[in-house]
Amino acid sequence: MLQEITAPDYDVDFDVVYATDRNFTGTPVYQRAAFYLLPEAAALLRRAIAIAAPLGYRLKLLDGFRPSEAQWKLWNHTPDPEFIADPRRGSPHSMGAAVDLTLLDAASGAELDMGTPFDDLRPLSHHGVTDGISAEAQKNRVILMGIMTSAGFDFFRNEWWHYQLFNARARYPVLTDAAAGTRMM
Repeated sequence: MLQEITAPDYDVDFDVVYATDRNFTGTPVYQRAAFYLLPEAAALLRRAIAIAAPLGYRLKLLDGFRPSEAQWKLWNHTPDPEFIADPRRGSPHSMGAAVDLTLLDAASGAELDMGTPFDDLRPLSHHGVTDGISAEAQKNRVILMGIMTSAGFDFFRNEWWHYQLFNARARYPVLTDAAAGTRMM
């Protein structure tokens, strides 16, 4: 059901932040750094890579499939429905239907300024914010949104880094680590 996204099959960089302590919980959420998506989302990711490359950008993947056990860990740490999906409702991440990512300059490999770090749980992370975000960061967010929506993804208005399949909650089940067979937890 889910397929693992790996290099060199996908020309992207990886930083599975939830497998480290560099996330908003301060501790690793995943036992193993791995990146999985539904085949439909993986196909759109390939399209996004192809759109970004001739423009001089690469994608850096931060999170994909998130087992429901991990969603509960995030929710129990910060039960804020503005940024964290209530696990009882389900997250598109827990369906393999969402990807968190940022842009890199393809020539230098440097991350582009997006105005806030990944998982910055403040309104400054919302799409369309102009106060408190530099013009350069606003431009970079729009470029990322253009790439991802042109590839066929929907966006989440509260997180510049989050893209998902349309109507994921109506189309896909929430998966545990055991059901998905990812051995991430």
